[in-house]
Amino acid sequence: MSSASPHIFILAGESSGDRLGAALMRRLREETGGDVRISGVGGEAMMAEGLEPIFPLKDIAVMGFVEVLPHIRRIRRRLGEAVAAITETRPDAVVTIDAQVFSGMLAKRVRRAVPETALIHYVAPTVWAWKPWRARKLAGYLDRVLALFPFEPPYFEAEGLTCDFVGHPVVERTARVPGDAGSILRRDLGIADDAKVLLLAPGSRSSEIARLGQPFGDAANRLSAKVEGLEVIVPVAASIADELVEIARGWSVKTHILDPRGLPFEQAEARKFAAFAAADVALAASGTVTLELAAMRVPMIVGYRMPRLTEAVIRRMIRIDTGTLVNIITDEKIVPEFWQQDCAGEPLAEALSGLLSNEKARDAQIAGFDRAFQALGEGDAPPSTRAARSVLTALSEKRQRFSTGT
Repeated sequence: MSSASPHIFILAGESSGDRLGAALMRRLREETGGDVRISGVGGEAMMAEGLEPIFPLKDIAVMGFVEVLPHIRRIRRRLGEAVAAITETRPDAVVTIDAQVFSGMLAKRVRRAVPETALIHYVAPTVWAWKPWRARKLAGYLDRVLALFPFEPPYFEAEGLTCDFVGHPVVERTARVPGDAGSILRRDLGIADDAKVLLLAPGSRSSEIARLGQPFGDAANRLSAKVEGLEVIVPVAASIADELVEIARGWSVKTHILDPRGLPFEQAEARKFAAFAAADVALAASGTVTLELAAMRVPMIVGYRMPRLTEAVIRRMIRIDTGTLVNIITDEKIVPEFWQQDCAGEPLAEALSGLLSNEKARDAQIAGFDRAFQALGEGDAPPSTRAARSVLTALSEKRQRFSTGT
C-alpha cells in the first residue's frame, strides 16, 4: 500500500448510490486538496465527476429476489471483472455503495485477494428492519460502515464493527434548492399559480414503472375528476423515460413529464427538486424519493406493489410495520401507505383528495417532517463531507495497522 496519493475504488450499484458516489468523490477531492485517485463503477452522476467506469452501472442495477434471476450470469461476470480490477490496481480503499448483495460478494473476495485494502460500505444495511444477523456477518470482512440514520451505529458496534453516522444526503441536496424554484418551474410549464399540482414518483426502475404506472395514473385521473384544473408533474429517470411516456398516453389528466435526457446531471437533479417545490401533494413509490419529498415538506401518500414471491419472502423476515423512511425515523405513522392490492386508483385518489382538502392533515405531516430532519442533523456538516472524512480515517487506520502489524 502506497503512502503517496490514496487510490480509492468506489462502486455504486444503483442510481441512488451513483448520486452518493458523486458527492463522495467531490468531498474526497476537497478533503485531500485534489490529491486522490478515484476509479470504480458508477452512473451518470459519478461520470460527471470524472469517473471512467470499468463497466456500466446498469449491468448490476437489478433489485429484488425474483428480478435478479434472469440477469445472474451477467452479474457474476461483472463481479469477476470488478474483483480483477481491484486485484490488479490494489487500491488503498474500496467503498461499496448500496447494492448489498453484489457489494457483499465483492467485499468478501477483495478481503481474500487484497487484505491490505480498507473495505467500507456506504449505506448501512437495514439490520434494524430485517436480517439482524447481517451486522455480525459484515463485521467478519468489512472495516467500516457509513450509516445514514442516527439510530443505526449501535447495531454494528455491538458486533465490533466501526459504524459512523454521516447523515442522509437529501439534507444537503435540498438545502441547495432556491426558494423560488417551484414557482419558476410552474411558469416554465405554463401552470397557473393557483392550480393544484400532483407530483407522481412511481419509481426509477422498469419493474417499478410496470407495476405502479397503471395505479398511479388511475389515481391521478380520478383525482382530476374531483379537483378542477389539476395538473400532474412526473420527474423520471432517463433509463425509464420512454416507458413512462408510453404509459402516460392513457392518462386523461394534464401531465408534464420531466425527461432528463440531454440535460447535465446537476441540471436534471435541480429540475426534479423544483418539481417537488411546485407540488401541492405527492403520490410516491416507497424509497428514497419519500425522504426527498419530506425534505421539501411536500405532503404525500405512499403506494407500492412488489411481486408476490418477493412479498412472501419479505413478510417472513421484516421486523417493522412501515416501509416509509420518515415513519421509521420518527417512529410515527406520519405518511399513509398503500401496499399491494391496496395500491389501487380509487383508494389512492381518495387519500390524496383528503390530504389536499384537509389543512390540518397537511400541517401534521409537515410537522412530522420537521422532526425527522432534526434527527437527521439538518443544519450540521454536509453528510458527504462527513462520509469523505470517515473514508479517509478508515484508510489511514488500515495503513497504520498494516505498517505496525497490529
